[in-house]
Amino acid sequence: MLNRSELVLYTDSSPNGFKATIALEELGIPYTLHHVKVDQGENRSPEFLALNPYGRIPVLLDPQQGITLFESAAILLYLADKTGRLLAASGPARWDAIKWLMFHASSAGPILGQRVHFEMFAPEPYPPAIERYRRLSEDGFRTLDQQLASRDWLAGTDFSIADIATFGWMHIARIIHFDFSAFRHLTAWYERVDARPAVQRGISLPAPAIGP
Repeated sequence: MLNRSELVLYTDSSPNGFKATIALEELGIPYTLHHVKVDQGENRSPEFLALNPYGRIPVLLDPQQGITLFESAAILLYLADKTGRLLAASGPARWDAIKWLMFHASSAGPILGQRVHFEMFAPEPYPPAIERYRRLSEDGFRTLDQQLASRDWLAGTDFSIADIATFGWMHIARIIHFDFSAFRHLTAWYERVDARPAVQRGISLPAPAIGP
């Protein structure tokens, strides 16, 4: 039986899903996990569409507050606000984290998603699109690398929701061999995030991602 004080997460093994599981594992707060098997169409079921009419994971429920959230950036902001962790309460560090979270949500993440589609799943190769999204993803890697040249974490001295969001897609990029090793600061940051025990738990839920 669901404890009404527990959060409920509906997710699958994906870059966006891993953002939510990593955050919840980092925070160490109780939650119930429901595996939505996208490859079996469970995200298009009436029950799931009632939670997110767009049919995408993850979805977070806070039954005690009567709140249902979709979009991984919104979920990360909510969890940080709810717990007072993974995001500075005020000042430049707070807005640095939000800025880089939004950079990921509006630029780096969608660009990597398009690159994955055109390089790996499009019915036929379309070289102009492949070239475009390779170039744009390299621009994103370069931007992140420059930000990390003088700091351990994207928003400064503390690990934050900006790092979690960015790692979700960088983890998939590493698995499917989108090489970013030329960007040494970004690579070092990736290894720091990957070494965190909560991150390792988060990327194994509800199942580990696999390459092509």
